[in-house]
Amino acid sequence: MSSTSTAIAAVCTLGAAVWAMLGPRRLRHRLAGLLAAAAVLSLVTSFAQPRPVPEEAALWKLIEVAALLVLLRGVARWSPIRAAVSVGCLAAAACALWPVSVLETPSWLEGAGAAAFWMLPALAAAALGGYPRWQAHRTDEAVAQARRRQQLDLARDLHDFVAHEVSAIVAQAQAARFVADTDPAQAPRSLERIERAGLNALALMDRTIQMLHDADGRAIPAAPAPGINGLPSIVEQFGSAGTTTCHLDLDPAAAALLSPQAQAAGYRMVVEGLTNVRRHAVNAKAVSVAVWCGTADTVEVAVRNDAPATGRRSRGAAARRGGHGLAGLRDHIVAVGGTLTAGPHTDDNGNAHWRLTATFPSSPARDDT
Repeated sequence: MSSTSTAIAAVCTLGAAVWAMLGPRRLRHRLAGLLAAAAVLSLVTSFAQPRPVPEEAALWKLIEVAALLVLLRGVARWSPIRAAVSVGCLAAAACALWPVSVLETPSWLEGAGAAAFWMLPALAAAALGGYPRWQAHRTDEAVAQARRRQQLDLARDLHDFVAHEVSAIVAQAQAARFVADTDPAQAPRSLERIERAGLNALALMDRTIQMLHDADGRAIPAAPAPGINGLPSIVEQFGSAGTTTCHLDLDPAAAALLSPQAQAAGYRMVVEGLTNVRRHAVNAKAVSVAVWCGTADTVEVAVRNDAPATGRRSRGAAARRGGHGLAGLRDHIVAVGGTLTAGPHTDDNGNAHWRLTATFPSSPARDDT
């Protein structure tokens, strides 16, 4: 095999490398086949001709090795993992063994040293192509995890807030059924409240489902998270939806000490607590919601009802609802540095009632003192 064949092989490999750099992006995943053919051709021209090769042939071999390195970088960046590994090993061998065509009678030590030296550029080319690929993979994983967390948050919103609106609809429908015969004038008001709660529930469901089914990953602007300032309307809505009265004791100074994230978690806790009263404490006559300054730089938010605590579902049972309810609520509160407790509470008269309490650290950034 003459130096002409070596030159032809080098020119073909160089052309493949130029195509790899300038060719269409959509075809870059097919570079593995080009690299495999070029590596095999290089190995054949290295071993199938008399040694030592002429100086001109050695120069063509260097050009061929440079082109192989360009192809190897492209394969490491774009080709499927299995193909990139197998073909990359073949190309690295072709780069490492090309000096055998130059050495006339190399010793084992000389051949190993030359192969180790020329293996380094191959490893560098693979690293140059593999590192951007690894970075892109990490970025994709981070985006997927962030999107998944956003979807889970929206799913919790669907559970927490829509369940609250639906329970309000049920309570209003029950109240309308009882007063329809005795006081028909109250029925239209109940229907108006049912309509308003239904529209709110539909709006929340539409926004959540739109995000969950957003196939191309476009960000949907999120509405501002409700905070402590939204509690009066929630309490008013709860009290007007049935026979259970609801009282709000809100300390504005305590609310000002909460961070926006803690305010959103406190609002979510109140919604969950009021929804659970409708579900599990239907015999409750009064419910109180309170926000006050606790001890040791803390702010407490509590929901308490006067239904007897006996016979109520335990906190552990409520927390086993698959990441929703109290379990999901606890995750939100812990994420902002707070704690959540739920269980029987004895009032000043010695009666045991149910209370849901969240304790948040006060935010120094919002503390005017």
